[in-house]
Amino acid sequence: MSVQFAAGRGFRFRVTTVDKGWTYDGWVWLAGYVLGPDGEARERRDIFVQRAGLRFAPRRHR
Repeated sequence: MSVQFAAGRGFRFRVTTVDKGWTYDGWVWLAGYVLGPDGEARERRDIFVQRAGLRFAPRRHR
């Protein structure tokens, strides 16, 4: 587990692209936006994550 997500520091992330390049088995680079409590994009980030640790969040309807 990455330290950026340890101790309950998870966050909602809107994925814009998934890097198709080679990485370690089970890992992937994602580009997108960290979402605020209102569901709006707050910060653009590239993150390197284990696929097994990802969870899909339901879309929030306005």
